[in-house]
Amino acid sequence: MRITGLGWTSVAIGVFAGIGLFTFRYAEGFSYFKTDSRACLNCHIMGPWFDAWQKASHHTSATCVDCHLPQTFPAKYIAKSDNGYRHSKGFTFQDFPEPIVISKSGSKILQDNCVRCHRDMVHDMRPTDKDPRFQCVHCHATAGHGSRAGMGRYEHPSTQEESAP
Repeated sequence: MRITGLGWTSVAIGVFAGIGLFTFRYAEGFSYFKTDSRACLNCHIMGPWFDAWQKASHHTSATCVDCHLPQTFPAKYIAKSDNGYRHSKGFTFQDFPEPIVISKSGSKILQDNCVRCHRDMVHDMRPTDKDPRFQCVHCHATAGHGSRAGMGRYEHPSTQEESAP
């Protein structure tokens, strides 16, 4: 029996879909649609960050999603898609920086969420939410993850690269 062009296309689609579904299940893909911070532990490199968050000042009031993702529906899932692509690529090909650092887009999201939660306290302190000279984590680097011991040095947002996961 001879396989035609349509047959090879069907086989290729089936193989691609099978590998994709296997990878999605193996990577616990559905856990990323939730807000449980334990989903971050799917990547072993996130263990120290998760452990540090549990000991930090914000662990009782903010999850990973509260700080690291936008709060509006479309923006949240766009950021999740972008992060998912960059993280899976980085961990698959082992081309992420160590220690890991937040991307410029992630830094902006983090800053927006700091200001959103603490707006009543900081509205008179900052001339504008868009001013890059006033990043909350510049002074409050340990608020979300506690001590930086063993997790690399603090990097000012202006020194971070966009390609960092």
